Amino acid sequence: MNKLKQYIFANRNHYQGHVDERFQDLAKQFSRMQDARAEQGGVALVVYFQGQKVVDIYTGKKSVTENWQSDTLSMCYSTGKGVLSTLAHILVSEGFLNYDTPVAQYWPEFAQNGKAKITLRHILSHQSGLYDIRNQIETASEMADWNHMLDVIAKAKPRFELGTDAAYQPLTFGWLVGGVLEKATGKSLSDLMQHYLVEPLALDGAYFGVAESELARVARPLAKLKIDAKPSLQAKPKQKKASAFEKAIEWSGQNPQDFQDAMIPKGMKKFSFFSDEGLKAVIPAANGVFTANSLAKMYTMLANGGEWNGQQLIRPDIFKELSTVQYTQRDRIMPLPMHWRLGYHRVLTLGKSSKGFGHMGFNGSGAWCDPERGLSFAYTHNFATGSLTGDYRLWGLTQETLRCVDAVLNGRKGWF
Repeated sequence: MNKLKQYIFANRNHYQGHVDERFQDLAKQFSRMQDARAEQGGVALVVYFQGQKVVDIYTGKKSVTENWQSDTLSMCYSTGKGVLSTLAHILVSEGFLNYDTPVAQYWPEFAQNGKAKITLRHILSHQSGLYDIRNQIETASEMADWNHMLDVIAKAKPRFELGTDAAYQPLTFGWLVGGVLEKATGKSLSDLMQHYLVEPLALDGAYFGVAESELARVARPLAKLKIDAKPSLQAKPKQKKASAFEKAIEWSGQNPQDFQDAMIPKGMKKFSFFSDEGLKAVIPAANGVFTANSLAKMYTMLANGGEWNGQQLIRPDIFKELSTVQYTQRDRIMPLPMHWRLGYHRVLTLGKSSKGFGHMGFNGSGAWCDPERGLSFAYTHNFATGSLTGDYRLWGLTQETLRCVDAVLNGRKGWF
């Protein structure tokens, strides 16, 4: 009830930046959602419509002593999976690799333990069976060693037979995709990002592994991270009674052990993605660092079928592949059917229908595109919260963005 009162009586103009008059309702909702917690952190929202930036607003605190700025960088957890996937599609378009060629042809060591037939398509659609991180390393700090983790992934054994199931790869996705991109091109992931994504799109901040010189731009949580998803980040003693959440997972046919093995490396208490070590590490599935503008701009290119400023970064045939749903059922990890494309999931809203796609992060950040509407969206922040299905503000702002666009395109906003 208190949150509802805060929303109703909030300042509707508590933000800085630019808003197209057609999107004033979205800006007001943004302000209402952030007003009461402006001293607890900061947030940014950027929207492009028909190739033009129509919303670029921000508010709140980047740190205890600094306000959020238009170029503030934010650690976005799994939102980065959409960025890494986009880079993969560009490299497929460039002819460096193919979705259906076994990964082992680019990366021979990967063939170990029954992985000889796994393809990039299997990995991007979370059907590889390689979701386990907990039983692959002894402590979470190992994740900061890129080459070590590629060796770990090369030796890993799938948890199910290829093509028989799907399981979201919360952490392993980054080494799987990033590893094959490096092996196929002979170049580092950072060089590939710079040459094929950052420079062509003139992005103002997009990193898997933040340079020392850029650390000062990164917003960090002002409070201890609050986890909304259960089970907790720490392994429960074996003798402890199962939680209601765990029982619900079992009742639905999912195994709580799958969740833990995919999401929770041993020793997470001693490792922080927000530390300097964590931010400088290359952990692409979880620690991508971006500005909201960079995310929205990249998805604008996707909303336009892979084209930006006269450059066709993704071929039309490849764009058709990447945006095609590969798996519609709920997988072993996620609580909702995600309708996996090649590296992206469906747009989650509060009712509005969209055939678009994107990726959200554990902290409730998210970015997506809707090619039918010519629309892209990005929401970043540093608030101390976490959830597998995104912060409710992400769903609400997504809904209102679609409503504002429909008012322009169809003459009425509508709820569905």
